[in-house]
Amino acid sequence: MPARPSSLPAAMWLLLATMSWSVSFPTMRALVLLQQRTLPAAETWFIAAWCVALRFALAAVIVLIAHAPAMRRLTRSEIAQGLGLGLFGAGGLVLQMDGLAYTTASTSAFLTQCYCLMIPLWVALTTRRWPSPLVVISCLLVVVGVAVLSSVDWHTFRLGRGETETLLASVLFTGQILWLQRPAYAGNDTNRFSVVMFLVMALSSGLAAACSRHAPGDWLRAYATAPAWGLLGILVLFSTLIGYLLMNRWQQHVSATEAGLIYCAEPVFASATTLFLPGWFSLLAAIEYPNEVVTRHLVLGGGLVLLANMLLQLAPLLTGLRQRRGSLPQPAADVR
Repeated sequence: MPARPSSLPAAMWLLLATMSWSVSFPTMRALVLLQQRTLPAAETWFIAAWCVALRFALAAVIVLIAHAPAMRRLTRSEIAQGLGLGLFGAGGLVLQMDGLAYTTASTSAFLTQCYCLMIPLWVALTTRRWPSPLVVISCLLVVVGVAVLSSVDWHTFRLGRGETETLLASVLFTGQILWLQRPAYAGNDTNRFSVVMFLVMALSSGLAAACSRHAPGDWLRAYATAPAWGLLGILVLFSTLIGYLLMNRWQQHVSATEAGLIYCAEPVFASATTLFLPGWFSLLAAIEYPNEVVTRHLVLGGGLVLLANMLLQLAPLLTGLRQRRGSLPQPAADVR
């Protein structure tokens, strides 16, 4: 799909959204460590689902208060769009967060990015057209880059509960990206359908938490401390309000394949945040969560992912520049 004139600014905003989401990896890990100490008998499924429910309920309230007058113009199309985005997103986030308790973070990061292959495959099947060579090369660079970045050990890799849940989460994230890209929703208001999306994610995750609750008091004990609310606040501000509102506003200006590849930069930014955030969170929540260090895997793997995105963004611009140069009038021949 050719890049639209506004695709480069949109890509920059989506990259900022990806940076905001990357904060969620160390933040959710710190929150899980804190709550496993607070609720030692609780299921990891409850911890994950209750976090997602509170996170998006608070985000919905904030956006609803900020745009209350506009919500009176909510349309059926915006309800349908928000409903689909919410169901895909809630399922993906809960599966991803629960899967982190049963597999390594590196394996989770690698398997989550499988949507960069699922999206072009879906587009190829539905349009009956193979992806362009540039898209194929970019996808391969992302796969290799994330594999290097994640340091996946193929000798010990297996499809257990954590790996299976993470793969299913990637399928749901693929559905979320494609649902947001549907042409029928092109004219919808971002804030209005985002409120619906946040409410659906909160309600569906809350139901999952209720089904996995160990004791009646778990609801309150999970967030009975100031550090727990502090970590939740970070998730609400950066990984929910900033990340999802930017995604919902700007993804329509790029193709679904392009968006999927941009989002694959998330492990790069996540690896960068783990160089310093775990130490801060350890002081905040009194937990043992050491910082990570810069490795050659981070430099090489992250470089490949960024190169893939640069190729995808710069190639259409260079093509357009060549076309404009070709359309310029040529100087008259020098007749002697």
